[in-house]
Amino acid sequence: MSLAAAVEDFAVYLAAERGFSPHTIRAYRSDLAGLLAFAEERGVAGSSALTLDLLRDWLWVGSQAGLARATIARRSASARGFTAWLARTGASPADPAIRLRSPKPGRTLPRVINHAQMQDLLGHLEQRAAGGEPHALRDLAIVELLYASGLRVSELVGLDTGDVDLHRLTVRVTGKGSKERVVPFGVPAQSAILGYLDRGRPVLAAAKLPPETPVHNPAVPAAAALFLGTARRRLGVRAVYRLVATLLADVPGNGPAGPHALRHTAATHLLDGGADLRAVQELLGHASLGTTQIYTHVSAERLKRSYLTAHPRA
Repeated sequence: MSLAAAVEDFAVYLAAERGFSPHTIRAYRSDLAGLLAFAEERGVAGSSALTLDLLRDWLWVGSQAGLARATIARRSASARGFTAWLARTGASPADPAIRLRSPKPGRTLPRVINHAQMQDLLGHLEQRAAGGEPHALRDLAIVELLYASGLRVSELVGLDTGDVDLHRLTVRVTGKGSKERVVPFGVPAQSAILGYLDRGRPVLAAAKLPPETPVHNPAVPAAAALFLGTARRRLGVRAVYRLVATLLADVPGNGPAGPHALRHTAATHLLDGGADLRAVQELLGHASLGTTQIYTHVSAERLKRSYLTAHPRA
């Protein structure tokens, strides 16, 4: 089997049998496209001709080109998943990547917004929403829900109106690997969502479509979508990223200023308040407790900074 055909079949397998998201599959495709180009430069076109040395050379060239350790680690993981699948399906006589090693990605502490900054940010959004402008009501509901529940931005934009239980203060989320979980939120988020559903969403749902928008377009309208954008479509990930990045532009701190910063902030504030690590893992939808444990390091770093600032013998 040609490598190009094998990559296509592997992508189908990831979607149909593993249930991976389109975003994850695009990441695999990107990594394996690089491997495919590297292999073709060395005269390797068949899936059975991949070798451990070729894979090691591919990673080494990327490392020499200045790629981050996390990128090299991700490429290695993509290659291992691909070659393991080749061996299982008989497209390769053996798995050449079974002994492939990669550097551990350097783990940087995520950006976390402190309590005072978060209150200021939410207060600003509440003032904007007080006038009843639909987009302002929507934006307040988005940020309140992201902070209250620690949702991924992809999970947030995928919500339908029926996923939110305003009586039980819970939201049903479809996360990575199409796994469902039920996540709680608080009264402020409930109030913001109610305001948006009562006074914001009906206006956005009734917005007049631009003349060039075809009525038969399946994306218009997104009747069930909780958060609506332009032309009655479901709000997209990029729009939420722009919203949060704009709000956090003037907030001091290191690291990306996108929606994930609110997820990090929610997890850290929960642990600071005494929440159990397992409960935070379940809330965030992490498959591994090790992924959640980074927030214990964040809390420890915050404690250390406070100690160095406040203790007279620090």
